[in-house]
Amino acid sequence: MSISEFLSPLIGRLVLTWFFLSQVAHYGGDWSGTVSLMTFSGVPAAAFVLLVALMLLILGSLSLLFGFHTRHGAVLLFGVTIVATVLMHNFWQINDNVSARAADFQLFACNVAIAGGLLLLVGMGPGPIALDNRLTGKRKK
Repeated sequence: MSISEFLSPLIGRLVLTWFFLSQVAHYGGDWSGTVSLMTFSGVPAAAFVLLVALMLLILGSLSLLFGFHTRHGAVLLFGVTIVATVLMHNFWQINDNVSARAADFQLFACNVAIAGGLLLLVGMGPGPIALDNRLTGKRKK
């Protein structure tokens, strides 16, 4: 096993963890602004949905961070990412502002790319440096 095969999955998991926890800090830190934006976007029970989403993001992020039930955590984060992307970055409904439509499309595309990275984790596993491997005594790819 090369050094890149050994370290790349860990570094990838850490980068994804950083991304999702920074989102938790950003959206949780501006609770009222986030709830207002979600309400404006048509999300019902926005405060409750935000609370649940933040809890799921934290749970999924910790899963990736420690490599504990990594595939489950990646599926969880994938689901939250796709649902949030469709609800909050529905660029196809913006007709009157070309700049806003383009910006929302960029956010949509970035989130879809992140979701693709999460699917790689689902398919390939956490890599060799993960609690998943220590608990089972096996080495997962």
